[in-house]
Amino acid sequence: MSLEISNLTKKFGEQTALNNINIEIKKNEIIGLLGPNGAGKSTLMKSVVGVIKIDEGKIIFDGKDITENEVFSKKNIGFLPENNPLYQEMYVKEYLQFVANIHGISNEKVEEIINLVGITPEKNKKISQLSKGYKQRVGLAQAILHEPNLLILDEPTNGLDPNQIVEIRNVIKEIGKEKTVILSTHIMQEVEALCSRVILIHNGNIVQDTDIANFKGKFQNLEEAFSNYTL
Repeated sequence: MSLEISNLTKKFGEQTALNNINIEIKKNEIIGLLGPNGAGKSTLMKSVVGVIKIDEGKIIFDGKDITENEVFSKKNIGFLPENNPLYQEMYVKEYLQFVANIHGISNEKVEEIINLVGITPEKNKKISQLSKGYKQRVGLAQAILHEPNLLILDEPTNGLDPNQIVEIRNVIKEIGKEKTVILSTHIMQEVEALCSRVILIHNGNIVQDTDIANFKGKFQNLEEAFSNYTL
């Protein structure tokens, strides 16, 4: 798996959301995508997934241009958006079987993923009855059900309690052993716990792309480093 983003630019009217972005990502990395609100993180993720049409540049995924190979991209990229769009009135297993049918995936695989993300006790409940933590797990399940090589997660632990955060992190860590994960988060502890590399976006530009130790550098912690780079 490889992802190459070259000279990517995206504007909304007069505002430049992404300015000449260049990133190269290899197999089996967990990458922390950081930046203040409005920095361009969500625009970048949605561009890679193909939700947003780019203005300039190229996104090459596994040697294929995503704009010319949408079906291939959708088969091989999993996406958990920040506002997880679940069908609240469907039952957990029913919903995941519905997603599986779209991708031509067996019921056995659905059971395997249900077990992996730890929602077996909840699988016969309506999604609307689940806690926020379990809803996030269902969202993760749908994102990895078709076994994508690249998984993009936008604030996956947002609004969860400390126990739920640890549980979701453990699931992401397991997935990261076999897949490449791009993780957008505001929580620096999450980056330290999960990521080997940090990409920091500020005002539509990449201001840092390095490993955790270099990013932290002379600062006492990641929060201090983040604050310094985004002043």
